[in-house]
Amino acid sequence: MLEPGRQDEQRATLAEMLRELRRAAGLSGERLAARCAMSQAKISRIETGKVLASVIDVEQIVAALAVPDEAAEKLVALARVANVGYTSWRSLARTGLWRGQLEIKALHESSRLVRQFLPAIPSGLLQTPDYARQVLTSTMKGRPGRDVDRMVEARLAWQRVLDDIDRQFKFVLTEQAVRWRRAPLSVMVGQAANLLATAERENVDISVVPQTAEVLASPLNIFVVYDERLVTVELFSGTVALRDPQDVAYHAELFETFRSRAYRGDEAVEFLRSVADDFRRAGSPAAPGK
Repeated sequence: MLEPGRQDEQRATLAEMLRELRRAAGLSGERLAARCAMSQAKISRIETGKVLASVIDVEQIVAALAVPDEAAEKLVALARVANVGYTSWRSLARTGLWRGQLEIKALHESSRLVRQFLPAIPSGLLQTPDYARQVLTSTMKGRPGRDVDRMVEARLAWQRVLDDIDRQFKFVLTEQAVRWRRAPLSVMVGQAANLLATAERENVDISVVPQTAEVLASPLNIFVVYDERLVTVELFSGTVALRDPQDVAYHAELFETFRSRAYRGDEAVEFLRSVADDFRRAGSPAAPGK
């Protein structure tokens, strides 16, 4: 895994090596672009580091330059590393964890289609203020300190992106994610109601994979697909960003695999309504054990 400084170094090295290989081959950027079926402007942006070359871009460039196999393999390997970014919660904490919420807000605002796979809990876009506060309050030793009030405020601010009906949001949750008691019952009642209300938005599609469904894939991580350009995968220690088109396509296909086994549309809404009713009954003063 790479911390931000190391990521920048890898990307700068890749850009420099591609530029030097072109010059060694005696080709102009325009001639290389023609051989790769790219624009000259894209070649220039790749070589100056303004645009990160994807693995496919590098494969096309080394083929056009007739780079020897061993050197080509090293460049492609470097491209794979450069297209994977890792940010730990500890490194983000140095500048303020709440800033991460602003970065997520920017990602959502720059995307037309956002697909989220949520095997553990609902994401920030689906959380009530009380639920978000519970989730963002650290209870684990060794976790970096955080300004919970500021993080909740930032999270609620980027939820407003749901109001833009020109953007589409698709969520696939497991039944466990819907039912997991991540907060006191009084908070879970409001959270379940919020899920139900959000599912009825015109530009939101919420699906739920029931525990009884047979799914030939394992729900290992939360991941989010932004259009066809980026995937973020959440770990206990931080977040991995994947930019390689093959990685993005794989996660988009994985998303649809889980979604194909889920309750969708009216069936999902009815399921969410039943869960909300269960939480209300459990949280009622007349419930057993109260």
